[in-house]
Amino acid sequence: MLMTPISLPWSYPRSLFGYFPRAFRHQSTLKTAPNLHKGIPPRHSFLTNPYLLLKNNLANLARFSNTAISNAFDDFPVQEDEGNPKGIDFLHIMEERGIRANHQTYLWLLEGCLNYGSLLCGQKLHGKILKLGFDSEHVLCDRIIDVYVACGDLDGAVKVLDDMHNRSVSSWNRIINGFAANKLTGRVLGLFRRMTAEKMSPDETTFAGVLRACGGSNVSFHHVEQIHARIIYHGFGAHTRMHTSGIAPTPYIFSSVLSACAKIELFDVGEQLHGLVFKEGFSCETYVCNALVTLYSRSGNLTSAEQIFSKMRYGDGVSYNSMISGLAQQGFSDRALELFKDMQLDCLKPDCVTVASLLSACASIGALHTGRQLHSYAMKAGMSSDLILEGSLLDLYVKCSDIDTAHKFFLATETDNVVLWNVMLVAYGQLGSLSDSFEIFRQMQIEGMLPNQFTYPSLLKTCTSVGALYLGEQIHTQVIKTGFQLNVYVCSVLIDMYAKHGKLDTALKILRRQTEEDVVSWTALVAGHAQHGMFAEALKLFLEMLNRGIRSDNIGFSSAISACAGIQALNQGQQIHAKSCVSGYSDDPSIGNSLVSLYARCGRIKEAYLAFEKIDDRDNISWNALISGFAQHGYCEEALKVFVQMTKAGVEVNLFTFASAVSAAANIANKKPGKQIHAMILKTGYSSETEVSNVLITLYAKCGGIDDAEREFRAMVEKNEVSWNALITGYSQHGYGIKALHLFEEMKKLGMMPNHITFVGVLTACSHVGMVNEGLDYFESMSKEHGLAPKPEHYVCVVNLLSRAGFLSRARRFVEDMPTKPDAMVWRTLLSACIVHKNMEIGEFAARHLLELEPEDSATYVLLSNIYAVAGKWDSRDYARQMMKNRGVKKEPGRSWIEVKNSIHAFFVGDRLHPLADKIYEYLKDLNEQAAEIGYVPDHCTLGEQGQRDATVHIHSEKLAIAFGLLSLSNTIPVHVFKNLRVCNDCHNWIKYVSKISNRAIVVRDAYRFHHFEGGICSCRDYW
Repeated sequence: MLMTPISLPWSYPRSLFGYFPRAFRHQSTLKTAPNLHKGIPPRHSFLTNPYLLLKNNLANLARFSNTAISNAFDDFPVQEDEGNPKGIDFLHIMEERGIRANHQTYLWLLEGCLNYGSLLCGQKLHGKILKLGFDSEHVLCDRIIDVYVACGDLDGAVKVLDDMHNRSVSSWNRIINGFAANKLTGRVLGLFRRMTAEKMSPDETTFAGVLRACGGSNVSFHHVEQIHARIIYHGFGAHTRMHTSGIAPTPYIFSSVLSACAKIELFDVGEQLHGLVFKEGFSCETYVCNALVTLYSRSGNLTSAEQIFSKMRYGDGVSYNSMISGLAQQGFSDRALELFKDMQLDCLKPDCVTVASLLSACASIGALHTGRQLHSYAMKAGMSSDLILEGSLLDLYVKCSDIDTAHKFFLATETDNVVLWNVMLVAYGQLGSLSDSFEIFRQMQIEGMLPNQFTYPSLLKTCTSVGALYLGEQIHTQVIKTGFQLNVYVCSVLIDMYAKHGKLDTALKILRRQTEEDVVSWTALVAGHAQHGMFAEALKLFLEMLNRGIRSDNIGFSSAISACAGIQALNQGQQIHAKSCVSGYSDDPSIGNSLVSLYARCGRIKEAYLAFEKIDDRDNISWNALISGFAQHGYCEEALKVFVQMTKAGVEVNLFTFASAVSAAANIANKKPGKQIHAMILKTGYSSETEVSNVLITLYAKCGGIDDAEREFRAMVEKNEVSWNALITGYSQHGYGIKALHLFEEMKKLGMMPNHITFVGVLTACSHVGMVNEGLDYFESMSKEHGLAPKPEHYVCVVNLLSRAGFLSRARRFVEDMPTKPDAMVWRTLLSACIVHKNMEIGEFAARHLLELEPEDSATYVLLSNIYAVAGKWDSRDYARQMMKNRGVKKEPGRSWIEVKNSIHAFFVGDRLHPLADKIYEYLKDLNEQAAEIGYVPDHCTLGEQGQRDATVHIHSEKLAIAFGLLSLSNTIPVHVFKNLRVCNDCHNWIKYVSKISNRAIVVRDAYRFHHFEGGICSCRDYW
């Protein structure tokens, strides 16, 4: 951050002898050191020209030395150009003459940078200092900070402070005063908080700088009170001097300051004052003890509060009120109600404060009956008109979901209390009733009630929860008109609203305009970026927040770890987790959930389970983190196992759980668990949810049930672009190109906007049915009609479209004219088509580029050898195979699998390990003979010797799986086979004949698409 250069408000001591290089001191042969000060002419320029002073001192020292350096300084630079001081040049000359500079030398050189305001010179010297290891010198680091501050590079100064091993109060003061001079109040307060968090005691200069920053700004008075309380406390540090002067602190002073510390949440200062209270002998004073009980109760240290309370000799109503209030605020409502009984036994009459605290306790545990009794007591005692009590009563009915009584009580109140209006706004907001919330707000304006800093946040939170951003933006306009746009609480809610709705730039602008920075605003922005997939930006903001001295809360840590999970930055995520533990969040469940997601998405299954087991209060969020993490990163079988464990554990399964589980089933194309999950969805009532229907469409499409996918799609009440994309892609994968294109046109007619995924499905559909011109038109329309820039996958589709249709030269030109460098998938698509169309020239051209990009990919060598085999170039084919062997590249073995009677049966090429292997091979022989009788001829074009042909062509893995399926499944059940590689020409032709012979439907899902065989015909119509 470069700011306007400023004059420094402090001066620097100049000890001349201390600035001479240590090496010169030891080179002198004199037994007594010379008086170097006598050799310095009393010229004013020495105060502003440290280089001239250093030169004269070095030369003077040389005169007393027996070494040959007396003339070493004649050409040292003396005259300075104010825009470009010669510090670095001076240093270079010293190095050339063999004169070693030490940290004292650098102090003088940095002084020159200060005098001339040269940031560049200071940065260069800083680099030299770091290289030489002088950055451990405290005085030197302070001077570097001075240079950055004076030259306006405040962020550079903070970086120096961050890197210092032992920061002093002087170092902090330099930074704080620099930011204060530039009116950066938020940064000053952040640095002050960070300073005190590091147990660094501020001094008078610190307080002066912080208060100067607060003066004239819109900073909350709350912060000024905190700083004032700290000043008071540091004044108490001199209590011995007060006694000497005849001024002794009184119990009343202690009570007042302790009460102030409790009020403004300056608990650390209050606890330190407690020690002084004990030392001064005031620990038995009732009003001092009351203040201490209040302090510890509000800080959450109920143990200390109860110890002081129990030792009080004369407890009064204030004492009881402090304890009851503290217990209620910290969630110990039952104990608060029990203490009220003790208060009654002590014959102490409860007042409005007592009843308000008890009502708060009842509200938190839903004790509506007890709350009603307290309400009755308050009315009889004449307290019902108390403003605080009215707010507590209304809050009771709202939190106990008795909205009707709350509304009646609200209407019955006669006071113009804005708090009551705000409570009603919160009540309707929690119910998600946007209309009622705005009706309350309208009535509030009609009655002339002025909103406060809590009114607008209540409305904005309601808008956020129901997704009404347009109304939230209108409220934002009113916020600006009424002058609340800089209020820290209002800003934090605005940032949260915009961040959750994806308007991250707007949220960031609000944050940058805040005069007072707080952790809620920062973490809301970090969480928003992480939730919308902007993981790197989320991490950058999180680190910036820490660098500004703002301590993160659990939400910030959780969001940052989630961002690390999104980009699989395991090490950084572990570091952030370690920092969260140091900050006291080691047992926080939200951080634990994010850690589970981090390990799961990084493929660390064991660590993910361990992190999961360490979460004490595991809820469905914990389980979902594990399931979705595995599912999204390919560990689908593990995801389904965890889903089963979750259901057995009786944990509530929600929409997100079902979506993740179905997605896992879809990715491994396992229809059975998908159908079981679908049945659970129907039972739990999530079947109408759009997100669930979308993953079900994908599941059935990937598992071969395109008809089931279509039925699910047509049954949907509400469809989004994901729904349409899922079925369009499904049709394309199954070879139903015409259906896919008709669905796309239907989508456009209904006003749905296609996206990049839509066009992948559309272009794939055109490719699979040979609609070249239509496909090219759709490709052109992406940018011209829909404003979508084609991505690499769209170029792959066009190459496939052209090359599959036999336009190989045209496909090659298209690849060469691409605006970006073609990736491996583009070249592999072109190479595969060259085999089908027997074009060795373009095939070799594509293979060369592919080998440059992926020299270890076995598919390239196999495809290239197949091209040579098709062309009858057996020597070249053997050379390609040998090159693959020499480079240690191993071909991925073909594997096919089929589900029979709830079990998955997998087969490899020539597999004889199956228990029914003999029966399968015997049946396979029979099928081959029957197929040959009706015209089947094996395709041997890619094989060499006849013996090799006979040993391999009849035993590809898909043939074994199909034969086993025909033997094991009922005649009415289609045979579904999945293969990890592309089906070869011979197997594709063979399956057509088998479907005719057996009169069975056979569905094969290979690495590229689905093939539906029935009656001797494939759905691809041999165009694949």
